[in-house]
Amino acid sequence: MSTVDEACPAARLTVLTGPSGAGRGGVVGAVRARSPAVWVPVPVTTRARRPGESDGVDRLFREPAEFDRMIAAGELLEWSRAGPYRRGTPRAPLIDRLTRGWPVLLPLDPPGALVVTEALPSARLVLLLPPGHRADPALAALVERTVHHDHTERAAAELVSLLGSS
Repeated sequence: MSTVDEACPAARLTVLTGPSGAGRGGVVGAVRARSPAVWVPVPVTTRARRPGESDGVDRLFREPAEFDRMIAAGELLEWSRAGPYRRGTPRAPLIDRLTRGWPVLLPLDPPGALVVTEALPSARLVLLLPPGHRADPALAALVERTVHHDHTERAAAELVSLLGSS
C-alpha cells in the first residue's frame, strides 16, 4: 500500500524545451497520465479565456495591469510575449512544490527555459526533439538530456524514468 507522497519521485525541477512544434504539450500530458505525482505549473497569461478553459486549472487569466504588477513584484520565474499577449510561470507555487518534495516538470520554449535554468541552476534541462530536427548546438551544449519525440508514449516513458531519478 502506498500513498502519492510515498510514490513521489525525487524533487527536482525538470525544464522540458524544444523547437516550436516539438510536441511538449502531448508529451507532458502523457507524463502526467503515467505519473500523477509530477506537478506541472499553471502558467499565467494576459489573453482571454477560451471556451472550455478554467481559470486556475488551464491557466491563470490576468489583466495586463495585474501581469505588470506580478513582474514588478518578482512573482514570475520567467515571462515572455506571445503576439499581443504575455505568459509566464508563477514563482511561488513552483518553489513551494519543490520544497514539499514534489518533482516539477516545466514545459517552456528555449528562451524561457534558459531564463529558468539561469535563475535555478539546479534545474535539469531536457531537450525534446521531433523527428528530423537537430539540436541547436548552443542549446544542446546546455541540456542534460535529449529525448527524441518519435512516439509520444515512448518519449513520456523516458521522461517518467528520468523524473524518478536525481
